[in-house]
Amino acid sequence: MDATVLPPGLNGSLKEFVQGGCETDWQPYTQTRFYTNAFVISDDKLLLGFKKRGFGANLYNGFGGKVEPGETPVEAARRELQEEAGIDAPLEHAGTLIFSTEGTEWAFHIDVFSARSYTGIPTETDEMRPEWFSLTENSVNGNDDRLGLSSPTKTGLPSIPYSRMWADDICWLPHLIEGKKFAGRADVVKDGETYVMKKFWFGIVC
Repeated sequence: MDATVLPPGLNGSLKEFVQGGCETDWQPYTQTRFYTNAFVISDDKLLLGFKKRGFGANLYNGFGGKVEPGETPVEAARRELQEEAGIDAPLEHAGTLIFSTEGTEWAFHIDVFSARSYTGIPTETDEMRPEWFSLTENSVNGNDDRLGLSSPTKTGLPSIPYSRMWADDICWLPHLIEGKKFAGRADVVKDGETYVMKKFWFGIVC
């Protein structure tokens, strides 16, 4: 796909870094629901939350949720970070993700945020269990244990558990960690209890 031909829902100047899936057209949608996702990086480690219940249960993710009426995305992201992890952070916009699910008329629009510092103590809540993961020895091809267990590193922290995260995370999370802004879209289908990317495109903001 030409880097200038963006998937529906994306705009701006983007340079493709990965795309794939089937050759069918992008799934149409008529409505958009706005969500946030926030990641905190500190001292060569990344804070993720283990989802204990609800949508995405038993997966690791950033902290976030629905943008409520009257909120800006960054306000929603800071509120969710406080509610789910007990901390506050100077969040900056890092990327935009669009997800469309087969058989629905609406799509997720997720504003992704990141911060390099925070205040407070990461605290487990009813919904999320915060855990730190090593960045110094992590590799998207190396330390991820495809059996579902992250490998311990010399730092004493596990590497990023991509095999226990959403399938698209391995595409763009390394760029967020490097401080590069990104955008992407994935059309997904449900396969049993998991969601599989049917068609996807991700690019760096030029």
